[in-house]
Amino acid sequence: MAKLALLGALLLALLFLATASRTTITTTVVEQGNPRESQECREQIQREQQLPHCQRYLSQRSPYDLALNPREQEEQEQYLRQCCQQLQNIDEECRCEAVNEAVRQRQRQQEGGRQAEERRQMEQRAQDLPRRCNLEPQQCQIRAIWF
Repeated sequence: MAKLALLGALLLALLFLATASRTTITTTVVEQGNPRESQECREQIQREQQLPHCQRYLSQRSPYDLALNPREQEEQEQYLRQCCQQLQNIDEECRCEAVNEAVRQRQRQQEGGRQAEERRQMEQRAQDLPRRCNLEPQQCQIRAIWF
């Protein structure tokens, strides 16, 4: 009788191992955002011609730089106003994507010509751009890729 119990336990263990080795692992990939939304965002950004005023504003020296002369300050304010107008023409859901695109476009134009501190300042200005324009969302996460 003990042999039969041992044989039963052994068969049960083998069945358990066989079942465990056939376990299927399923992974789910969650896409960020709706692809249709992303296409709509790209179209809006394209319509605004990659936000040239935002690109100019982002490439300027910091507005808090005390060394700026009045003409440079006025120029920065003008670029900011024009940039804000461009951002207003873009849906709220697409604004951060638009700001990121403006940063990427500016990076392509300057290809490595900026020092780390200048890049950090540009990213900070881009992150705070919607807030400076009094638009939602107030901040954007910048996904900068420097060459």
